[in-house]
Amino acid sequence: MRNRLAFRHWFRAFASLAFFALVLCLAFYITAFVYARTGWKPHAVLALLVNAFLGIILMVALVAIAGTVIHRRHRTKNPLSVITEALERIATGDFTTRLDENLRSHGVVGELVQSVNHMATRLDEMEKLRQEFVSNVSHEIQSPLTSIRGFAAALQRDNVSLEDRLHYLEIIEAESLRLSRLSENLLKLASLDSEQTRLAPTTYRLDVQLRNLILACETQWTAKDIEMEVALDEAAISADEDLLSQVWINLIHNSIKFTPPGGTIHVGLHRKGDRWEVSVADTGIGIAEEDLPRIFERFYKADPSRRHSAGGNGLGLAIAQRVVEIHSGAIAVRSQPGAGAEFTVSLPAV
Repeated sequence: MRNRLAFRHWFRAFASLAFFALVLCLAFYITAFVYARTGWKPHAVLALLVNAFLGIILMVALVAIAGTVIHRRHRTKNPLSVITEALERIATGDFTTRLDENLRSHGVVGELVQSVNHMATRLDEMEKLRQEFVSNVSHEIQSPLTSIRGFAAALQRDNVSLEDRLHYLEIIEAESLRLSRLSENLLKLASLDSEQTRLAPTTYRLDVQLRNLILACETQWTAKDIEMEVALDEAAISADEDLLSQVWINLIHNSIKFTPPGGTIHVGLHRKGDRWEVSVADTGIGIAEEDLPRIFERFYKADPSRRHSAGGNGLGLAIAQRVVEIHSGAIAVRSQPGAGAEFTVSLPAV
């Protein structure tokens, strides 16, 4: 070990001397070139001093250049270190972090960079959705609370007539029910999103279920003098009957809600290949083309002018879509403003 250390010591000393000698030689050739070009012939001692001074300057310059290059190399971070730092920033909630695309040229590291950037992009989108969700929930809660607080304050006045008191109490009750439905729907969505929802599938007659739900809503569509057309093929499916009933109730209630008096609603059930297809079509106000891509988004309501008067909290279709999806099904909508809407649900046949 000592011999190795000694060898390194003498090797470094020899290398330093050789480097100094090389620099002196370089200085000698430079000065000789200068003397030849200018025709100046200095005294030998002066020439030696000039050579030594120039050699020192050259050596200092070369050492400085070498030091700068080494420093820059040390400052250039390892790609894995850059990726690690980016992941740490993402872990603290900075989802705007992106890695330099130039790192992609490093083969496997490039694939890792692409994956990290994709993950950060998805997390950023999810964070924006979360913030929008919180904002929507706050708005949906604040609106009925404002009404309840206002009418509760009005009830405390002595000059309120009995008729007005009853009217205010009806509004308070309606807004309380609205809050209750919002709470139930939020809990329902959270349960469906957790992917821990345990289905309780049973084999039952889908046509019987639809017919019973339509009859349960009879008072609603007869009150608006709506003609209900029903064409149901006999169909047996294996599914969670309670969960699917929420889908049909939502679609039927929406059709009744947005169909004007004297309109028509058609509910159909037919076999298409290896799937059963349920359609609920109406002659209601319809949905604008720009609203169709977002109709299943949470809290999204197509027709802002009727948001409060039409009731609801914009979660019904989101719940319906999620229930259909966990049954390996699909839900779609076709509509034009003023020409009604048709919702179609496709489910696997038994």
